[in-house]
Amino acid sequence: MTTTDVDKSDDHGFELKKRPTWIWIAASLVVVVALIVAGRFLFFGKTESPNEIAGATLIVATNEGNAAEQALIEYISREVAPRHGIKVGFRGLADSNTINRAVSDGEVAGTIYQHKLWLGQVLEANPDFQEEAATPVFRWGFGIWSDKYTDVNQLPDGANVSLYSDPANEAQGLWLLERAGLITLNPAVDKWTATQKDIVANPKNLKFTLLDFAAQSRSLPDLDAAVGYTEYYLAAKIPLQQQIFAPPAPDEFAGQLTIGSRWADTDNIKKLVETFKDPAVQQFLATDPSVKGILLPL
Repeated sequence: MTTTDVDKSDDHGFELKKRPTWIWIAASLVVVVALIVAGRFLFFGKTESPNEIAGATLIVATNEGNAAEQALIEYISREVAPRHGIKVGFRGLADSNTINRAVSDGEVAGTIYQHKLWLGQVLEANPDFQEEAATPVFRWGFGIWSDKYTDVNQLPDGANVSLYSDPANEAQGLWLLERAGLITLNPAVDKWTATQKDIVANPKNLKFTLLDFAAQSRSLPDLDAAVGYTEYYLAAKIPLQQQIFAPPAPDEFAGQLTIGSRWADTDNIKKLVETFKDPAVQQFLATDPSVKGILLPL
């Protein structure tokens, strides 16, 4: 018997071969994907919003770094929400779209960072968002600022005045300039939707520069005047004395508690709206130094 014959007699009629490496890699990937899918089902498959869960903490969001609005939400969380049988928490988010999507999707219960006109523009730009203004909460401090003049009547002919660059707050700025007697708007136009094209009289020949929130307060030394929110000027260490005209804002520009429309009829959101309507909220706005001059009572 040759060596070759011995080898053949020991093979038991079949040949042993190694499986290719790629088969094991593919099998491993299938297992990993299956585990991921199972994990997502177990931990993230539940689509119920906290808005629908009894006892859940209802998060109210606003822009990151807005100390006054955070102080208001935290006060409500401590002192007001327990009386209405709910728990409220605060979250700062990065920008308008992030905040509004979180409200619309039920990730958070609401926001207080916008007025009705701005909300309308958000919804027009994002038709998939489902939100509504539930109740006004406060008025933002908003006025004409200058570090060159102490009265609006001192503004010279051809003065350079800054308005905010977004349409909603540009309209509010034009409304304020009209209240100050500096321009006249077309009476047939709603004040809260006005644009510069609606100016029918400009006796001082004011020139307008559009800037965003932070840039406007930083640029005040280069302007004759600017129309903007108190909070941005105080944050830029500009003294309140440089606000030379600041009548109360109209209802159209009141800060609203905005909620997701899909949850408006849930017990949690009904109680949240009641909480923000509590008279203690207005008392806090009228007396607490953390919001003085920035968030004004209705």
